[in-house]
Parts: sequence; structure tokens; C-alpha cells
Amino acid sequence: MRGLLLALCLLLGAQLQAEERLFYQPLNADSRIALDTWRDLWRASARNGVKTLIVQWTAYGDSDFGGANGWLAQALRAAHEQGLHLVLGLYMDPAYYQRQRELDNPGLAAYWQYQLGRSLAQQRALREQWLLPASGWYLPLELEDQQFQAPERREALRRQLQDFHTRLGGPLHLSAFSAGKLAPSTYAGWLGELNGLGIQVWWQDGEGTVALPSRVRRAYAVALPCSIGIVREAFRQTSKPDQPFHAVSADPARVSTCHPDAVFSLRYRPWGKALR
Repeated sequence: MRGLLLALCLLLGAQLQAEERLFYQPLNADSRIALDTWRDLWRASARNGVKTLIVQWTAYGDSDFGGANGWLAQALRAAHEQGLHLVLGLYMDPAYYQRQRELDNPGLAAYWQYQLGRSLAQQRALREQWLLPASGWYLPLELEDQQFQAPERREALRRQLQDFHTRLGGPLHLSAFSAGKLAPSTYAGWLGELNGLGIQVWWQDGEGTVALPSRVRRAYAVALPCSIGIVREAFRQTSKPDQPFHAVSADPARVSTCHPDAVFSLRYRPWGKALR
């Protein structure tokens, strides 16, 4: 009986830990949500164990979601009022994935340098104008092994991220996913090296997009050092690769408790229906 109770306590603890960090991906369509509804969403998040909100971006192309006095800034102030810690996303180029596919090595390095500069400018705006209390910063330029198969590309990126992290002057988070182009051990070593720069690296588990077979996803997960966080996707993609993205809510998969843990995203959690 004692063993059963211990197992149940461990399971409950793992479930609570799994909900401590929650991603929120702002969309312009979310501007329709009333401030009182945002307060309800954050209260529900806190009741479900969320401690930290990771905001994927605060500027997306030409949109800054109303800026310092806009709907997003007000919603995030309400989240802070409900006791949530904020990891604030920086600048995202809508053409990011397309541009990476088009560029050679020198072109990719120059493109990354420009995007990192845009993110530093966004951080200054968040600090000086939005005046939001940030416990960290999230770089929304997600990494994948399709574009970083070559060691020289990975090394150029490492140097750029090291410099960016220094100039940022605060905790940095970024995420990555796998297209199955690097061996799990090589991929894990790459993410571990970036993590060694003092960056919190998050690996997306791919359970929602199902771009890779289950056994392959498992191989990548098992190879990761415990310092790499795992983002559990709480959705199932219903659109095809050549269609606009569409997904439905789903329970996120369970993972090893040795990894930092986060869930993507608020929009697909049971209490996030107002955003869907």
C-alpha cells in the first residue's frame, strides 16, 4: 500500500511539474479577447499549476500587437498580476523558414546577424517602453537539423548565439525540433553544446506534428542530456504540409522527469478555449 501511495504521489508531482511552464503564441486575432477574459485565462493557468508563461514573440514582422499600450502588453501585465513569471519572446520574421532554405552559408550567417539585431532592439523596447517584468527572454528563431546539418553552420550559429546571449544580459531560452537529418547522438551533442553557453534549450517533442515516426522521436528524446528542456505539444495537427496550419487540442505526452518541462500551448489547453 505504501508503495502504491508513493507511486501516486510521484505521478501527481510529475503532472504538476509538467504544467509549470506554458507557452503562449500571440496572434493578431487574439486582440478580440477582453481584458477580463485574459484575467480568467491566467487565473485558470495558475490553478492548473502554471508558474511561468513563455511568450513566443512580442513582435511578428510588422506587428507589435499594439506596442507598449496595446492588447498584448495589457494581457501580459494581467498575467504578472496573477503571479505568473514572464519569459518574453523577442522578434520573429514571418519569412524565417523560407529564408533559411534559400541562403548559402555566408548569407545565412548575415541573415541571422540581422535577426538577432532585431531581437535586441525588441528587448530594448520591452524594457524601456512596455515595462514588463521579465524573468527571461525567448528567441523565437527555432532551430532544426535540416538547415544545420553542416558542422560549419552549427559552429557559426554557436558563435552568434554566444555573442547575442552576452549582449542580451539576461537568461535566454530558445527551442529546436528535429527533421531527422542528424543522428540522435549528434543532435543531442549540438543542443548540449548550445546549452553549455548558459542558454536554456528546449526540444519540441513532435507529438503534435507527427512529422517523424514514434520510434524516431523516442530515439531523439532518449539521447538528450537532462539539461535540455522538453516542450510537450498539446495539440494534434490536422492540416497537411502544403495547407495552412490547423490543429485540435490533445493531451500532451508524458516525458522523463529529469528534463525541464513545458507545454505548447495555452491555446490548446482545456481552459484556453477562448483563444480557439
